[in-house]
Formats: sequence, structure tokens, C-alpha cells
Amino acid sequence: MISWGIYFGGERAAEGSVTPWEVEGRVDYDRLIEEFGTQKFDRSLIERLERLAGESHYMLRRGIFFSHRDLDKVLEDYEKGGGFFLYTGRGPSGPMHIGHIIPFYFTKWLQERFKVNVYIQLTDDEKFLEKKRRLSLMETKKWSYENALDIIAVGFDPDRTFIFQDTEYMGHMYEAAIKVAKKVNFSTVRAVFGFNTSTNIGMIFFPAVQIVPTLFERRRCLIPAAIDQDPYWRVQRDIAEGLGFYKAAAIHSKFIPPLTGFQGKMSSSRPETAIYLNDPPKTIKEKIYKYAFSGGQPTVELHRKLGGNPDIDVSFQWLYMFFEPDDARIEEIREAYRSGSLLTGELKDMLIEKVEKFLEEHQSRRDEAKELINTFKYDGNLARRMWRETVASD
Repeated sequence: MISWGIYFGGERAAEGSVTPWEVEGRVDYDRLIEEFGTQKFDRSLIERLERLAGESHYMLRRGIFFSHRDLDKVLEDYEKGGGFFLYTGRGPSGPMHIGHIIPFYFTKWLQERFKVNVYIQLTDDEKFLEKKRRLSLMETKKWSYENALDIIAVGFDPDRTFIFQDTEYMGHMYEAAIKVAKKVNFSTVRAVFGFNTSTNIGMIFFPAVQIVPTLFERRRCLIPAAIDQDPYWRVQRDIAEGLGFYKAAAIHSKFIPPLTGFQGKMSSSRPETAIYLNDPPKTIKEKIYKYAFSGGQPTVELHRKLGGNPDIDVSFQWLYMFFEPDDARIEEIREAYRSGSLLTGELKDMLIEKVEKFLEEHQSRRDEAKELINTFKYDGNLARRMWRETVASD
């Protein structure tokens, strides 16, 4: 693949692995920027985005979204009145956890500030096709419904949001998918995704399906997502203009670290690494107390004397990346931990309180989402209106 840690010349790099299907080892974000060929956020671009949004966002200020492709062109289009649209998605392979939901909250912020359409793809087909998952199609369909409830609970505007499940919506997508597929040869997907002669042909075709939503409107598409999904957009950018569309733009988020430390990311297959969106308070406490990697010292006495390291402490990093948006408060916590006046157990208690409150509110909204799901998932008027123009031309 075209990156460190990804398939390159048929070999896996020793340092780690970052693919659309797995993240293993320590992630070097600067190296990903270099070898993926993306652009690092600079202060001037962040200020431009915030000026147009009319508001600052802590995920930008703190570098949680750290890399982009053509965000400057998206903002230029917006300034000229052309606008843009948003696209992101979820691979429904199981219950969603904290790491899955963070990009959706930033996507909602962009929708609110710029008043734009959001398309959210549920790739139940891909998760069925993945050999490692060993999921039945019935299971991926079930998780599509469950995950859609969590996504709706984020608070997207129902008049500007369309959530679609691939196996249900494929009849509307197939014409565009085969146009994309005709432009992409096997040597490209083999180089980009590491496919080989044992890869099933469904997975080989799937990149065409994931590219299709970037063509839902005749405006530039902006994709907020974790950087492991970027390979799809590299392929899209090679073929989009030949189909009469814009190259997709993207903004990439970092991975919130797993509870157990900074190797890889939270994983549905390793419950000890994650807090799930349906976890009850007792489970939240148990997981954070037992598994959250500490930057503190071995004893209270040493901690009071030497202080802790917030840069490697998972409880602090979770507060920094999502659960404590107040900059002044997060710096107070950082300095208290470094000085030793704040103990690891006290820091974990802070995180537990924040997570419990967040999930209590989220789970309440999720229950309400059961009455709203048809508005988002099955109405489809917004998408179909766009499609009349999109599929009409080759």
C-alpha cells in the first residue's frame, strides 16, 4: 500500500499497520502525512475555517483533526457561493464505541455551522465480505440498524442528512458504481489495498461502492474521517475528474487511544480496549479503573514528588481529545497531574464522571432515535433528487 505501516510492495512495514480494516502498533502521524501525501493543518487554514464557521472548535485547536486534502479548495468554493457537501460512514460490524462516534460529532458541527447536506454510508456489504470478520449478512444488517440509532443520537439535522445502507440502497448506486469500477484496474487496488489472488471479488469491487457517495452532488465532497480510510479517497481523486466530478476533499482525525495504551486503536474484538456506547455506569467504572493506562508513578509518594506524565496517560488523553472541551480546564488538569497534586485515581474519577454523563445523555437520545430512523434512513428524497442529475451523465 501507499503508506508506512500499510502494504507496500507486498510487504508489511515492521513499525505497525494502518489499513482501512485494522490499525496495529504505534501510529506516527507525521510519517502518515508524509507517505500518504496529505497536508498538515496549519494555523492560517484553521483560522480561515473557524472564521467561515463563525466559531472555533477544540478538535481543531488541539490537533485532533490534523491532516487534510484540499480543505482550502472547499473553503474557497464556499466563499464563492458554490458550497460543498459532507460524506462519512460506518462499517457495521458490532456495537459502536467512543472511538467510532467522535468523527460524527465533528461532522455534525460542520453541518450546523455551514448548513450543508450530510450523507452517511453503512457498509454492511463490506463487513459481510471481510473474511476476518466472519459475519453473516443478517448480522451486518442488524448492526446497520443498531449503529444508525447511535449516529442519529448525535443530533444531525434530519432535513439535511441521509443515512443509507449499501444492501438496501444499491439499486440507486449501482449505475454509478460500475462507472467508477470501469475506471479502476486491479493493479491499482492491489497496490493501494494489498489485494491478492486469494481476495474475494466482492472486496475487490467494494472500493467502487465506497467511492460512489463522493459523487452524490455536483459540488465538492468533504469527508471527515479517521486517516485509515484515506486510501479510498486516493483512488477517487485519480478518477473523479474523468467522470465529471470534483476530487474528494478530506479532513483526517487521529485515533483516540485504546484504554490499554497507545498501541493500535480501540477494537470491538478486544472489549478491554474500549468503552461502548451501550455500556452501563458499572462497566464504565470497572473498565477505566482496571484498564486505563496510567502516566502516574508506582506509589502515591513518588507521584507527589515526581508528578505524572499526561502525554501517555489514557484518562488525560480521552479528556483532551473529546470529553473536556474547556481549554482552561484541560490545562489545569494537565499541570496538576504533572505537579503530582492530582493522582491517577483522581484523574480516572474525572474521566468516569464525564463518560457516564455523556453516555447517559447519548443513550436517552438513542431511544428517541427509534422513532426518527425512517426520517433519516428510508425517506431518501434528498439523495434521490441529487441522483437524477448525477446518474444521467457518463
